[in-house]
Amino acid sequence: HVQLVESGGGSAQSGGSLRLSCVASGYAYTSYAMGWFRQAAGREREFVSLARTDGSKEFAESVKGRFSISRDNAKATLYLQMRELKAEDTGVYSCAKCQNPGSWCEWDELGDWGQGTQVTVS
Repeated sequence: HVQLVESGGGSAQSGGSLRLSCVASGYAYTSYAMGWFRQAAGREREFVSLARTDGSKEFAESVKGRFSISRDNAKATLYLQMRELKAEDTGVYSCAKCQNPGSWCEWDELGDWGQGTQVTVS
């Protein structure tokens, strides 16, 4: 079965950096686009970033220029490098996989979220 396990969250000061990891198992990782979402307390989950199998990437406007996404296919791991962190980046960050394999995927086709990792910026 699909399993996505996030790590790397924690506390950071405003302007700091964190790198999140998501280890995937139970499916053909290289065939699926992957992405990150976050959910702040009392708010709905929101899209953060997407990395497709063809190398193309998408970012939410709020994180463009500050966050980068990458995937290590050999390790079946997805990363989210977060820089210039702001208080509004606080939340639980979860990774997700596209529902269907292939080189194209939109952010609203991502699902199977992991449990998430907490990021707190103060």
